Amino acid sequence: MSGDRRVAVVVSQFNRSVTDRLLAGACEAAAERGLTLGDEDIFPVPGAFELAIVAARLADTGRYEAVVCLGAVIRGETPHFDYVCEQAAAGIQRVALDSRIPVAFGVLTTDTVEQALARAGGDVGNKGYEAVVTVLETLAQLDRIART
Repeated sequence: MSGDRRVAVVVSQFNRSVTDRLLAGACEAAAERGLTLGDEDIFPVPGAFELAIVAARLADTGRYEAVVCLGAVIRGETPHFDYVCEQAAAGIQRVALDSRIPVAFGVLTTDTVEQALARAGGDVGNKGYEAVVTVLETLAQLDRIART
């Protein structure tokens, strides 16, 4: 049951025209599933690189059963994109494995702003919405494992 779950959302403030839409999608998915996602459960960070450290601290508190990380890294003219994407993904995966709670990778890694917007409520759906669904489905499987 989703309604009694506690989920935190960590959201990058870089590329806010995209990440605000991802966050709106996450809130919509939570509400549709009876999950309370209040302001106290949303943690803004400067950029995608900072998602993992805040997610790790949230996991350590024991207050949350899952964490959703949202961000948008858009390719520029330098290799900075590659470093940020790789380390954001590795950091978020490490938080999940170390904490043993679901941590969703809702970070868009696109070539253009248009591609990002298409994935943040546009033609390709909303990856923020999908990230909430992902952690809830993963929690259901973990519950199933615990019962067997």
